[in-house]
Amino acid sequence: MPDSAASLPRRSPVRKLLRWGEHVLAVVGLCFMVFHICFDAIVMTSDSMAPTLCGTNYKSGDRILVEKVTPWFRAPQRWEIHYFHDDEGMALAKRIVALPGETVSIKQKSIWINGNKLAMPRELAHLEYYSFGNVAADRQVKCDAGYYVLGDDSRDSYDSRFTGPISPDRLRGRVWCILWPLSRASFVD
Repeated sequence: MPDSAASLPRRSPVRKLLRWGEHVLAVVGLCFMVFHICFDAIVMTSDSMAPTLCGTNYKSGDRILVEKVTPWFRAPQRWEIHYFHDDEGMALAKRIVALPGETVSIKQKSIWINGNKLAMPRELAHLEYYSFGNVAADRQVKCDAGYYVLGDDSRDSYDSRFTGPISPDRLRGRVWCILWPLSRASFVD
């Protein structure tokens, strides 16, 4: 009785190579699709978030990875840095300080929510916020359905003090980590 494995035709090396190439291309395509759906990479072109995120132009800016999965499962949280586009379509990253339904003001370089001074997390205790724009002169701003966002360098940040709260549908994702330069590569607080 002849051996059944011996009677099968052998695959040519070219056919094996093509089959492997097909598998590699499928995996690469899947990786690109997952990255496009779940992540975004941006460059920080402003020092408004310094010292957390740095850069003054495209060449010198931190390369940042934004994850877009968290908003599928929960609302943005206070102190997270989120990525969004302003009215002119420019990509921005700012820290959320007030949530929908809250009233925010800035007094004595501190954030006040609903009339109470907000306790800063230990890693952000060095930040000072200045009462410019719509919170100048002890004014209060109602967030309604939006998020009040501020830059970490509050002296030089075009943020909710000038544009008002950001609607939830404009938020594109949470800034997750700095990829480049390697000397600054880390997860973002």
